[in-house]
Amino acid sequence: MVDTLNPFRPLVGYLCEASGLDAASVKTLVCLFLSFPVSAVFKRLPDTSYRLKNWYIIVASAVYIFCILEIYKGFFVILLNALFTYFLTKYYRSRFMPWVNLVVLMGVLCVNHVQAQFDIRESNPGEIDFTGAQMVMVMKLSAFGWSYWDGLMYHQDKDKFESNLNVYQKSRAILHHPGLSSYLGYVFFYASLITGPSFDYADYEKFILTELFDDVPESKQPGRRRKRKIPKSGRVALRKVLQGFVWIGLFVYLTPLITVDYSLSTEFRTGKSFLYKVAFIWVLGIVERLKYYAVWLISEGACIVVGLGYNGYNPEKDVMYWNRVQNIDPLRFELGQNVHDCLEAWNMNTNKWLKNFIYLRTCTRDKKTGKLKAGMIPTIITFATSAFWHGTLPGYYLTFILGAFLQSVGKVFRRNFRPIFATKDNSNVSPYKVLYDIVSWTITQLAFGYAVQPFVILEFGKSIALWRSCYFWVHIGCAVVLAVFSGPFGKQASLFMKKYHLHSKEVKKPEESPVPIAIQLATLKDQFDSTTDLLEVLKSSNNSKTAAAELPDFDNQEELQDSTVLEFDNLENDFNKLSKEYAEWRDQSLQGKAPGQITEEEVSRMKLALTNIERDISAFVAAMKPASSTEPHT
Repeated sequence: MVDTLNPFRPLVGYLCEASGLDAASVKTLVCLFLSFPVSAVFKRLPDTSYRLKNWYIIVASAVYIFCILEIYKGFFVILLNALFTYFLTKYYRSRFMPWVNLVVLMGVLCVNHVQAQFDIRESNPGEIDFTGAQMVMVMKLSAFGWSYWDGLMYHQDKDKFESNLNVYQKSRAILHHPGLSSYLGYVFFYASLITGPSFDYADYEKFILTELFDDVPESKQPGRRRKRKIPKSGRVALRKVLQGFVWIGLFVYLTPLITVDYSLSTEFRTGKSFLYKVAFIWVLGIVERLKYYAVWLISEGACIVVGLGYNGYNPEKDVMYWNRVQNIDPLRFELGQNVHDCLEAWNMNTNKWLKNFIYLRTCTRDKKTGKLKAGMIPTIITFATSAFWHGTLPGYYLTFILGAFLQSVGKVFRRNFRPIFATKDNSNVSPYKVLYDIVSWTITQLAFGYAVQPFVILEFGKSIALWRSCYFWVHIGCAVVLAVFSGPFGKQASLFMKKYHLHSKEVKKPEESPVPIAIQLATLKDQFDSTTDLLEVLKSSNNSKTAAAELPDFDNQEELQDSTVLEFDNLENDFNKLSKEYAEWRDQSLQGKAPGQITEEEVSRMKLALTNIERDISAFVAAMKPASSTEPHT
């Protein structure tokens, strides 16, 4: 009887038998592929029927949650989290609001991570772990809190808004608190409900209002009788889906052949050479990534079909860009020559969330220049947030800690070894640069394969056993490099390497004639692949009277390299530096107030929040009274 009421259960069972996949994986894939026909219908809804579009999205997600995924508990957890953020941002207009929002969301997520870790019940392979969807919601809801606070800042102090925020943050500011249907449509957007990608509310609002497509030429708008603003994107989405199928096929074929169990076996530990083991876990790391490639690419394809992936039009090349919600670049990751490049191509929207809503929000400002400055405190807070966001199992922390050291080693190489083969501006390149690239790629990829295994194994003992079987070669390599370049003789070592550095050649740049803004924008889109609002970048650049448009300070990739990795230079001074930095960070956070002191301003904000809640409840009750008074008495 239940199955006749839910037609998706027999379909899931049939697909499980046909594919050999577990029910949880099949349910996820069914939702992903069902998003394509659902999106095809959505694109044909009237452009100005905003409420209809929001409710269509909510209903589609309800079908996913209750009929396919069957995550009833997860639905209520996500809904309560969403309502908490909605009412907190609406009523509590304090500088602490974004932090209260983040701490509560992370706290609930952490509780569910711990519950899943220590749940002694027998696991059901067909049961979906809703913490994955909750992780996506934490990014979206915490970003919503910060973006709404930025919008309040815009109304209260525009000068502070302009000086304190980068272009990305300003373009994502929420100037007016949304209605509940629009907000829930953003929270429960069906195409990214389970696997992501995460995106900002400003993107969703522009998408619903079709402002996202204002630069689409009329000739590119589909529809014969009635032009629709959302352009066609079927071919682009199909390419993403086909790529996803390739990765799924490789994953299904290679998973039985290259397994974690074999890497933990006695035969692997004692019967194989060091080079074989290093190469095997590198390939094992690739196999483990294939499922992420597949799911993220198909999910991105679903977002492209519905129109959310649109990122502008290039009139010079007659090309539309569809990378607004891109979450993975497999080729860029696999060809990455350093840890930074690999991380930039992996889970890209999570990186943007950590950067714009965690790291930059905790950076202090230089008292002289007023600019944000890098520091260990923001790095530690970002690291801790990322770790707790992923879970509480020890394997995550083993990978993250080693990853921090690998980033620092990569920085040492960029400072000391890369300039031997090429200058920073590439005006002087050694003929041996190709050899450097090959060596860098080999070391980076082998080290990544080694570092990510605990992330998959998750258990502490087994992770250490695997590393031990490879003689801790990455740990030893990191220790040697940091000891040489960050130890007592670090300065001497750097000066020695500097003698072999190449010097830049002066290159005369031809005078450039003014370029139309559309062409400038198209050029920027070729250079940058992030979700940054590039039109805002251009406006900012032109207003500052610069000769060429460029990303602002904290969107610049080179500065990003210098600001998001742990520093290990002069280790003997790190503790004093950290203590001093903490004191400065605390003083700026407290704004001159004593720790734990609740100011009159905060008390008044809390009173105002309670007053507004009481006012809205009274208005709601008053609106219900006439309706109830017209009912006939029995």
